[in-house]
Amino acid sequence: MSMRQTIMTGVFGLGLAALAATTPARAQSPQPNCGLRAQIVEVLSQKYQERHQASGLQNAAAMVEVWASDATGSWTILITRADGVSCIVASGQSWLEYEAVRLVDEVPS
Repeated sequence: MSMRQTIMTGVFGLGLAALAATTPARAQSPQPNCGLRAQIVEVLSQKYQERHQASGLQNAAAMVEVWASDATGSWTILITRADGVSCIVASGQSWLEYEAVRLVDEVPS
């Protein structure tokens, strides 16, 4: 699957997820862009050459992860739940990485 197809699948999946959230009968079905974190990370690493760039807690039960590849320019944002399930919420191309720049009046910690 090309990155464009992956992105379109992601956009379509987000729409389905939004619909599932508003439809009780669909809320029980698995989300199409979710799976075990280990499996998703393996695909991101092997197929897209992405590596874990950053992460942060969304809440006590979920972490947001940014994966990206300097080699291919692809990037993916995952939300990983405490139960080990990750969902792809966004992906794209032309990833740019910037070095952190300290402001002149910023006091070092």
